[in-house]
Amino acid sequence: MSHKIALITGASRGLGKSIAQHLARQGVDIIGTYHSKADEARALADEIKRAGGKAAMVQLDVGESAGFGEFAAKVGQVLSAEFSRNQFDFLVNNAGVGLHAAFAQTTEEQFELMFKVHLKGPYFLTQKLLPLIADGGRIVNISSGLARFSFPGSSAYAAMKGGVEVLTRYLAKELGDRGISANTLAPGAIETDFSGGMVRDTPEINRQIASATALGRVGLPDDIGAAVASLLAEGNGWINGQRIEASGGIFL
Repeated sequence: MSHKIALITGASRGLGKSIAQHLARQGVDIIGTYHSKADEARALADEIKRAGGKAAMVQLDVGESAGFGEFAAKVGQVLSAEFSRNQFDFLVNNAGVGLHAAFAQTTEEQFELMFKVHLKGPYFLTQKLLPLIADGGRIVNISSGLARFSFPGSSAYAAMKGGVEVLTRYLAKELGDRGISANTLAPGAIETDFSGGMVRDTPEINRQIASATALGRVGLPDDIGAAVASLLAEGNGWINGQRIEASGGIFL
């Protein structure tokens, strides 16, 4: 019996790397994408292979939708050559970039970048990949706690994540006839290099978030990697069209 295969965007670092590691531990084979960190992507693939899994990495800029057709063709080639398959099972739309700018100072260029990477990208990338997603497959879109609560400086980023959450419900509805489920996983604040490592490297912000969180600390990448792996585990196929927040109980 062949293993399930997950395609994870932005798998070379941060949350995407943790998601790939946790899924690989569950016996899921990995196709990861990276934007510019080819060395880190290769290191992750090598790590998964050393542990007995299969992994391949493909370059992708989720902000450039004109390249999605070529990317889908490349994924098809990788599926055939590396995995002896013509489809994959799980799509995790994770790749992203941060922005911290007050509403009054957010530029059109910054807004456009957030739109292209966080909303237009997942929308049309998922569309292009539909023929490669197996019937009965699953989609997980990574959103943000910021789509529920408001933190000054995050208006453009959070607005796009709100759009992703609506999109997820439509994917669940429109892809249901193929048995494909779609859910949103919304992390709270996580200690990564995201937004220049703001949460990880700024003690005051870290303490502020920890004090507002029921479990009393800021999240770690493994908290999210484990949550996505759990959502994609065998027993959770009936969960569909839902927003699941993994934030330790922040701003309850």
